[in-house]
Amino acid sequence: MINLELPENLLQIKKTTHAFAQDLLRPVSRKYDMNEHAYPAELDVLRFRSSGAGKKEKKTENKSQRKGEFVTGKRMIEAMAVEEMAWGDVGLMMSVPNNAPGNPALLSLANEAQLEKFGGKWTAFSITEPETGSDSGSVSTTAVLDGDYWVLNGEKIFVTAADRCDNAIIWATIDKTAGKAGIKPFLVEKGTPGFEVSKLEKKMGLRASDTGSFLLRDCRIPRDNLLGDPEIRRNSSEGFKGVMTSFDNIRPLVGIMATGISRAALELLREKMEASGIEIDYRKNANTVSALEKEYYMMEASVEALRLLSWRAFWMSDNGIPNSLEASMCKAKGGRTATLVTQKCCELMGPLGISADELMEKWVRDAKILDIFEGTGQIQHLIIARNVLKISSKELK
Repeated sequence: MINLELPENLLQIKKTTHAFAQDLLRPVSRKYDMNEHAYPAELDVLRFRSSGAGKKEKKTENKSQRKGEFVTGKRMIEAMAVEEMAWGDVGLMMSVPNNAPGNPALLSLANEAQLEKFGGKWTAFSITEPETGSDSGSVSTTAVLDGDYWVLNGEKIFVTAADRCDNAIIWATIDKTAGKAGIKPFLVEKGTPGFEVSKLEKKMGLRASDTGSFLLRDCRIPRDNLLGDPEIRRNSSEGFKGVMTSFDNIRPLVGIMATGISRAALELLREKMEASGIEIDYRKNANTVSALEKEYYMMEASVEALRLLSWRAFWMSDNGIPNSLEASMCKAKGGRTATLVTQKCCELMGPLGISADELMEKWVRDAKILDIFEGTGQIQHLIIARNVLKISSKELK
């Protein structure tokens, strides 16, 4: 029999993080929704704890590090914490110091020396450009080698933690004629001449998390700030794999964020249902449940399925198993589930659903981005289809 019970250490992390989300995030959720771009000072208590985020532990030779065997469980620990934080507030969760999308990406891209230098800092992930959205292979930001320095020019938009980050991973091409093979990641530190935050976005939701644009004008960075292999392998997408590997680390996080916010919406709906005399009773005959109860059960089942799908992607990552397909699956289902569940819960609550007296309408706004950033739902469906059918991006667009 398959045992899906969580071990005690993960349960304890889940319990502790839930208490933090309930006591610290929920009480200030509306405050930062109404004060976009204000830094949530309440999160400073986490700054010291997260100061090691992005640092890689030194590997030791032991049997548990063979591919396919359990290694550390760090990604599963992350899954437990992120779901509970997202239950509290997704925007505030994404505002935790050193918790930007660039941090897990740095782990997969940087070598030991780079991790020693840049790990433990707040790292943004910058790939989207004014003319380059879902087609990440069309990056136009350039990096030209000049002696011991790379000179970067270009613009990046819709960057999470653009204003608050300490450094940023900038994807740029070192040879436009090489296509995807010429696209490389560079680490640019805040304060570097020629690197500036040019704009802060005003958003529909996720307002506690700052989103902005970067402008790079003759920005010079040390040669060693290129993450990974500088060699261009023409007629190969080897260099571009770094982008996809980063997404494979980030996308399961979106799936588990969606689980957290969907669960929050369902819990509030259930609270209002029970206050109206409608009890959720799983022993009741399916033929006797009301239409409202049926809606609740269907949404709950979808959220439970999303959680298991996301856990699988995290578990695979922990064990060194390629999870590109699973990462896209939980990202696609996560964005859709969170959008549909929050909207339906809002609808079923009637006037209370759109009232600012409750957080439901905020969750509807916050959930929408989960279907858009880190690869839209439509793009995930393409990636999934290509994986399942074993065909290339050229064959299925």
